[in-house]
Amino acid sequence: MDVHKNARTTCHSRMLMIERLQVGWTVVSVAEALGVTPKTVRKWRNRFAATGAGGLADHSSRPHRSPSRLDGQAEAEIEALRRDRMSGPAIARSLARPLSTIGVVLRRRGLGRLTALDPRPPLIRYERERPGELVHIDIKKLGRIDGIGHRITGDRTGQSNRRAIGRGLGWEYLHVAVDDRSRLAYTQLLPSERKQDATAFLNSSLAWFNSHGVVVERVMTDNGSAYKSKVFAAALKANNVTHKRTRPYTPRTNGKAERFIQSSIREWAYARAFQTSADRQAAMHPWLHNYNTSRPHAALGGKPPIFRLTRDNVLGSDI
Repeated sequence: MDVHKNARTTCHSRMLMIERLQVGWTVVSVAEALGVTPKTVRKWRNRFAATGAGGLADHSSRPHRSPSRLDGQAEAEIEALRRDRMSGPAIARSLARPLSTIGVVLRRRGLGRLTALDPRPPLIRYERERPGELVHIDIKKLGRIDGIGHRITGDRTGQSNRRAIGRGLGWEYLHVAVDDRSRLAYTQLLPSERKQDATAFLNSSLAWFNSHGVVVERVMTDNGSAYKSKVFAAALKANNVTHKRTRPYTPRTNGKAERFIQSSIREWAYARAFQTSADRQAAMHPWLHNYNTSRPHAALGGKPPIFRLTRDNVLGSDI
């Protein structure tokens, strides 16, 4: 039988060697069955006898001794020059050492890139003190679905026919409102992002939050035309709500709404292939209920948004 002298063994095959030897197989027969040399079988047999099953596991191939490796003082010298922002080639020339050696040391010490020397700015998270103090509002455009050409799956079948008869799918708009303190969220799918629909969503979201014991004091939006309209401003004034706008070209200012939209897209809107827009809309409310009442939120210590309303004793009717 042709024995593969360099055949690699696994933890499972090594244990199989031991099991067969224990039931009476000879070393030669085990080697022939597994395609290895008798020497390999004896090696694992002896290791099992000395250390037990743990000895059959894969061990690091790193040598016990590395005589040619630089000592700690030499590596510290390389690190010191790196912290003076010297490049790898410059360090190699300065110390008359191979560039490959300098690269190994720098990577080992986490200094492979000069950017590693730049301290990362601290992550600053702001959070309002009470629910309703600030609510973030934003809009996300979603492609309509009619069951013929599915935007989510990428099936373009029938698109040319739709264009030919002037029956494009068009868009619908997900309006979202997220409370800064609790992350409690409210959404609606509306036909447009114009001022009439934006204002209607504002009124319905304020009423929804109020029904849950959250009195909205401020609303933050981007600088879209709908939010700068007189009708939107009049609705804010009628509800005694202050309007805050994000800094131009700085969407992260409204980051909580942006983050909620990402979750909505990934977990609901594009989570599976819906046949129609109505099917997708019908799935929105169960997902939103789960988001508000059950889904763990990392920023809330693994608790859902409803946890903060319950803890702060502001919860009104059921979500």
